[in-house]
Amino acid sequence: MKRFNRFYFGFLLGLILPSIFVWLYLKGFYPVELSFVEILKRLYPSVLLGKLMLLSIVPDLLMAFVFYKMDAFRLSSGTIVGGFPFLVASLFML
Repeated sequence: MKRFNRFYFGFLLGLILPSIFVWLYLKGFYPVELSFVEILKRLYPSVLLGKLMLLSIVPDLLMAFVFYKMDAFRLSSGTIVGGFPFLVASLFML
């Protein structure tokens, strides 16, 4: 684990994990059979996209908690910093 305790690994994970969560959430719970990009285009002008992006930060926080408990502090801080763009974007959309 010490080999992977790098800030940029956590940062990349913090950017990728919310995107994967949003994709899985929309594929699982959105009732329309459209592509992922078309669903995002439909959700963009509404407040729902901001709420969805705010919800997508939860897996980042859970991973940061797991890394913190494993004493991988750089990886944990990179995961939290990687989630900040999603937090800022969701706050502007609310």
